[in-house]
Amino acid sequence: MKFVRSLVAVCAFSTLLTVSSWAAPASKSAVTNKIYGAVEAKDGFAGGRLFDVLDSVGGTGTWMEWDVNGVRDPSLMKVLDPVLNSPNKPKMVWLITEREKPLLSVLLPKGQGEILVFYELSSLDAKPVQLKLNKVLTPDVVFRDYKQISETQFEHLDRSNLKISASDKLIRFSYDNPDNTPLRYDPDFATKTIVEKHAEVNDYLGFLKYEYSLMLRAFVQSTRGIFNWQPWHWYMDKWNQKYMISAKEIEMILSKGVRPDYITVFKAKASGGEIVEMRTTGNGFLEMVITRP
Repeated sequence: MKFVRSLVAVCAFSTLLTVSSWAAPASKSAVTNKIYGAVEAKDGFAGGRLFDVLDSVGGTGTWMEWDVNGVRDPSLMKVLDPVLNSPNKPKMVWLITEREKPLLSVLLPKGQGEILVFYELSSLDAKPVQLKLNKVLTPDVVFRDYKQISETQFEHLDRSNLKISASDKLIRFSYDNPDNTPLRYDPDFATKTIVEKHAEVNDYLGFLKYEYSLMLRAFVQSTRGIFNWQPWHWYMDKWNQKYMISAKEIEMILSKGVRPDYITVFKAKASGGEIVEMRTTGNGFLEMVITRP
C-alpha cells in the first residue's frame, strides 16, 4: 500500500545522500549491489518522517513490504542476506518496482537512531511457484493495519470501507467505493463486427487489469503473512498469467448481453487446495475470497 502522508518531499529528498562510505556488512554478494543513497535520522524517524522520505524517493510509485517468510528473489537476497545474518538486523524492508530498475529500501538501526538505505537492483529474478497459503495465520500479524470490530469482522484503520470477514473456512475481503460511471455493458455486442468486438474486449481487459491492481493494493498489500508470493509477484505476468481472466472469457461475458453480478478477474487454486478469487462488480465494489477445502 502506498504510504500516503503530507508531502514534505523537498525537505526529505534534500537529506538523500549518495553513500559510498556506508555499506552492508562485507561479503562478495553485497558489493555487487549498487547503493542508491541513504537517509539517516540520529534520533530515529519520528512521526511520519519515515514515510515522507520513502514517498519522496519513490515518487508516485507504491512501496511494497517484503515478507521474510515469502518467496525470496536471489537478486534481493544478495543485499539482505548479509544484514539478516549480522547483529544489525533490518527493522523493515520495502521494494518499489515502478521505475526502470527495482529499488530496495532497508531500515536499519544505527547507534541511537536509524538509517534508511536504498539499493538499486538489476531485476527481480525469483522463478514462479504455485500460490500457497501459510498454515498459521496470526491475526496480530496478518491484520496489523485493521481493528477488530467483532469476533469475525475487521475494519481497516484508515479506510472504513475496507473490511475483512474471517472464519475457519472462509476469509472475505471487501472494498466498497461506488463509481458514478459504472462499467458499461452493450446488449448488442454479439451483433458487432470482429474488429469492433476486438476493440471492446481490449477496453474491458484494460479496465479489469486496473481493477486487479486496486484489489492487490487493498487486499494483498494491506495484510501480511497470508501468501508465499511477495506483493510484487502478483503483478508479474509470468506469475499471474494463467490465473487471470482471458480475452476469450470477456468476449463470452459480453456476448450474453446481460450485466453479470460479478466478474472474476483472478482465480487460483493454492497448493493446499484453497481457492483464491478476486472479483469486481464494475461499479466500485471489489472482493477477494479465500475458501478453504
